[in-house]
Amino acid sequence: MTRALWSSGFRPFFLLGAIYGPMLAVFWYGERLAWRTLPASSVSPLLLHAHEFVFGFACAIVCGVLLTALPSWAGAAELRGAPLAMLGLLWCAGRAAFLLSDSLPRVIVILADCALFPVLGAMLVPALSGARKRLFLWTVPPLVALAAGNIVFHTAFARTSIEDASWGISLGMHALAFLFSLYGGLLTPAFTRNFLRARGERAAAILVPLEYATAFAMVAFAAADLANAPPVWMASAAFAAVALHAIRFARWRGWRTAGEPLIWTLHLGYAWLIAAIALRGISALSSLVPQDAWVHAFTLGALGMTMLGLMTRVALRHTGRAPQVAPAMRVAYFMMLAAALLRLAYSVHGLGEWAIAASTLLWAAAFVTYLTLYGTMLMRPSLPRTGAGPWRSR
Repeated sequence: MTRALWSSGFRPFFLLGAIYGPMLAVFWYGERLAWRTLPASSVSPLLLHAHEFVFGFACAIVCGVLLTALPSWAGAAELRGAPLAMLGLLWCAGRAAFLLSDSLPRVIVILADCALFPVLGAMLVPALSGARKRLFLWTVPPLVALAAGNIVFHTAFARTSIEDASWGISLGMHALAFLFSLYGGLLTPAFTRNFLRARGERAAAILVPLEYATAFAMVAFAAADLANAPPVWMASAAFAAVALHAIRFARWRGWRTAGEPLIWTLHLGYAWLIAAIALRGISALSSLVPQDAWVHAFTLGALGMTMLGLMTRVALRHTGRAPQVAPAMRVAYFMMLAAALLRLAYSVHGLGEWAIAASTLLWAAAFVTYLTLYGTMLMRPSLPRTGAGPWRSR
């Protein structure tokens, strides 16, 4: 069982993320209710929650996806065994050091929590340099931005600059959004094309100029937000990105995949990304939408839906199982959708505290469901594989 756990990147990191995510949500809400659920820390519960969502939970899932997708799609060498175990231990060390930051020297906390992405990059860059598809080299800049955002957070917090620490988290958030746009724009249409072609339906090929335009639009959107650009510039950058993403999204014909949850969850997650960017543009022009609305639409809606769908797909196909979603997992997808809608409604419409409580419970329950169904599967050896390759199959 131990050997199986370190045989592929998705196994330890999906397991760690599925365990840590619900714990993080419950602990944060406990702190919100003034219960002492976290170790005593000078980091405010809100900052701790934001940091650990971006650089802890989300980065665990990102590592699992990258370490599994790159060997399958880009022809990069797969990390397994001792190197993979070292990455998992670095992630755990970062979480422990951050949560116990008041009991450790500041330099130890920074080194422990900021080590993962530099080490991951050092392992991935040589493999990516020989990748079949040069497009995957775009993975490197957002990884650098994630590492930089975490360093900015820690150095700013050491200076007690809460504003700069929040800026570091925002940089990490935009790095995640760029990675989401990149891999969502590669995996989702590819899975959709194979699904539609198997049914004898037309499927659009990737339009390279549109891919470049979308990537540049995401960079411009991030730059405007991080630079606190004037409202008109901020809205213009956001709506330009929305328009390009909408064109991209429409070409995929995702509505034709409504019967396949392993695909429609990815389309629904991408739709949440478009909505999140649009909310940021609207918030720049109107006080009716708070600025943090886009953050929750992206984290709970876009990341939440896509993570659950992709984690299910990978757990099934990369362990030799048939791509059939259990009924309980289908319920989990709708729990995640409800959690995102409730959190957004709380931000925009000012629903009561019950909406936050329900959103937290549903979000945590969705990942607990995943852990219950697939946790053991991640730790056990794979079954013999049959049929098409795991990433290219339906």
